[in-house]
Amino acid sequence: MKSNGKNKKSRREFLKKTALGAAAAGAANLALTGQGNQPETSTQSRTSGTPETENLPDESNRSETLPKPENDTSQPIANDFTKQSAALSPDKIADSACQFCNSLCRLKVHVKNGRIIEVLGEPDDPVQAGGLCVKGPMMAQLVYNRFRLTKPMKRISGNKGDANSKFAPISWDEALETIAKKFLALRDAKQARSIASKTSGRMPRGIGSLIGRYFTLLGSPNDTDVGPVCNDAGGNALAQTLGLGNFTNGYGLDGATGKEDLGSTKYLLFLGTNQAETHPVTFAYLLRNRLQTAAKLVVIDPRLTPTGAQADDWVAPKPHTDMALVLAMLQHIIDRNLYDRAFVEKWVLGFDELKKHLNDKKYTPDWAANVTGVPAARIKQIAEEYAAAKPAAIFCNAGISHQLNAFDTYRLLAFLAAITGNTGVGGGGCNFMHNTWPGGLNLPPINGNPPKKDAALPVGPDYFAEAILTGKPYQLKAIVTAGNPILASANTAKVQQAFSKLDFYVYTGLFMDESAYYADIILPVTSGFEMETVYMRRDDRAIRWQQQVVPPVGESKPDWEIWIDLAHATAKLDKKNPPNYWTDNFPLEWKDYRKLWAVFVENTPGMGGMTVDRMEKRAEPLRWPCPSLDHPGVSTLYLDDPSWYQAAESLNPLYKGKRFLTPSGKVEIYTPELEQLLATAGHSALPIFYTHPEVTGQNPTIQYAAEFVKNPVNPQAVTPKVTLGAASSGEVHQEYPLMGVIGRPSVVHFAGVTQWTYTGKQMNGIRLIQIHPKVAQNLGVKNRDEVAVESPRGSVSGTALIWEGIREDTIFVPNTFGSMQKMSEELGTPLYEPANLLVDDRYYDNLSGQQQAYKCFACRVRKV
Repeated sequence: MKSNGKNKKSRREFLKKTALGAAAAGAANLALTGQGNQPETSTQSRTSGTPETENLPDESNRSETLPKPENDTSQPIANDFTKQSAALSPDKIADSACQFCNSLCRLKVHVKNGRIIEVLGEPDDPVQAGGLCVKGPMMAQLVYNRFRLTKPMKRISGNKGDANSKFAPISWDEALETIAKKFLALRDAKQARSIASKTSGRMPRGIGSLIGRYFTLLGSPNDTDVGPVCNDAGGNALAQTLGLGNFTNGYGLDGATGKEDLGSTKYLLFLGTNQAETHPVTFAYLLRNRLQTAAKLVVIDPRLTPTGAQADDWVAPKPHTDMALVLAMLQHIIDRNLYDRAFVEKWVLGFDELKKHLNDKKYTPDWAANVTGVPAARIKQIAEEYAAAKPAAIFCNAGISHQLNAFDTYRLLAFLAAITGNTGVGGGGCNFMHNTWPGGLNLPPINGNPPKKDAALPVGPDYFAEAILTGKPYQLKAIVTAGNPILASANTAKVQQAFSKLDFYVYTGLFMDESAYYADIILPVTSGFEMETVYMRRDDRAIRWQQQVVPPVGESKPDWEIWIDLAHATAKLDKKNPPNYWTDNFPLEWKDYRKLWAVFVENTPGMGGMTVDRMEKRAEPLRWPCPSLDHPGVSTLYLDDPSWYQAAESLNPLYKGKRFLTPSGKVEIYTPELEQLLATAGHSALPIFYTHPEVTGQNPTIQYAAEFVKNPVNPQAVTPKVTLGAASSGEVHQEYPLMGVIGRPSVVHFAGVTQWTYTGKQMNGIRLIQIHPKVAQNLGVKNRDEVAVESPRGSVSGTALIWEGIREDTIFVPNTFGSMQKMSEELGTPLYEPANLLVDDRYYDNLSGQQQAYKCFACRVRKV
């Protein structure tokens, strides 16, 4: 719906209502620097799906430049006077990679006399096209940073968590021996399961495999990864439905067809993904190709983000209700016979059961309109457009993953792609952001006889706090983490309490962040420029080799060396096993990452073509699976093409001849076996609607039993059984009438690490809390006012940003800010409480372990 001429206003006029808003938009529009490959912005109209949100004008997504004076005839200066400078001409250019998001940009790092002097993009990568966002050069600010940890340390005084805690430098030998002694003592007391680890997305690929190997030798089942904090649910849902838990399509040319894959799509359906800020370079690739294909972009998000500003339509449902919208789209497509009958008959199991389920439950667009706040006509329109477009691509990210119904919502989205024939085709698919290596990196079989493991804790690091405090299902006593659980985990106050009581905690990281103050031992790690390794575009399974640029800072070590050295320290102290029980399983030659990678390639299915030599010679990354040196790597999973069938068979000989890697070889919407499997944890192969109990109104929700059962999706772990469908009371909204959502502050930041860079704090060091103008008026709040957002769990502070582009019933609270971020002292920006103080850890997806229900919590706002 286009706005009429009378209501038109320029972007400048729109943002003039808030200078802070203009500043935020400026940060978000730090698009791509590089070789002139910036995409043009869309000038088409967008429609909110909510009656209470003003339709934004046509011009509101156009960038502007200040007008020149009338007599100014100057031209931009084209000369770069650094290029002929003896002082600034590089001695070497190292090909590294950015680790601040999933776009996986190559960084061409210019070095002079051992110092980094410039960071540029890769012009020969057709997806990157020479571009970088603002974060790429910030990688150097992790190297040259006075707050870096440079030596191992041990606690010498202070209560855990106290900012006045004192730590003393120690040798690596002492640090690793201390850890090994503690772990062995717990193992010898038959408490190996009380030891846990959590990895982080910052880690080089394959570290999880080394940690898993160490924990297997130790006998603990609790080696966990970052997935449940980020985006495991999408992968779990795809694995159950299609066979592999991976982003289905790729950026750039598909080597099997010679054609653009995602760049060829005719319809982009974005749910809960703000790619302009979270994946700016790959999003720019989609926009460039959209100029050629005229693909329609529909963004479904409770708030207008820079991604929504590029869209043809912006639709704003009530938080945590995307599941209802997708159910209604499915019902409408099937009811109107808009599905791909030929594809369904040949490749889909359970379609008739799905059709009956949707009709029996009356999941119609009219029903969904009452739940989501999106008009029924709008839901029908999106469904019809998506079904008609060939091909059409779905993209999702944390906006779906951080809902307690994430697994079931992702399953429904996979159904949507399948019944419309958009699965296994270039330009289509289920492109759900994921956070782990696509198929696991395998090491050789273990030499020796490791002890039998008990069942793991419920999936997800947030359950660590529950296990520490209550001993249910059993006690945790020792934890090693990468990342910052105090900042990342839900219900921060509870996590702080738990870690203050934890017997033994090892923190590995770059800086003394919030979690480090709870540690007994602190281990310094290297940043991306200080190691030779691989990094990956987790989205489309693309791997890039990165060269080491500079030596490690201080005594810091890469993570793989730490775990290999820990295994050798353990070998010296273990009284139950001979030293070679550890040393044979952790050869010292693996400390050379090239040799370690060769071991991964040799032992991991589908990786035969992903050698160091091949990747080093490529300007663009190489996608998995890639079974041989002459294989192009798979872009489109499940493509009906010999290259896919070859790759599938390389993953498992039982997949020979299968298109979809399910038991039936088809898309499995419903089978009796799947129904029986999911029912053990309280779910169904045909999902019913339920949502968070703190969504406004009375809605079907979730109840958790005290009983633990084997997790059908993550069978190594237990999970509480649930009951779905009981109505929420709505009582919480008597005191807390608004719904809060938490997310990334802007394109400048990635997790908490960029809060330790000068640029990060300079550009976006203020927590700007987005509030709709009507709510702000009712509260007497103006732009730049200090406000507090309060939930039943706690309160966080920030600065008001009055923003028309958000639902009236919704507040947006940026995360990644913390109370120990010392860079704030350099720039005079405030220190903040973690946003996760507001979130209730009791509500989560019991199948995937997505324990971060960031996307809805009851709250209220008050002026401070």
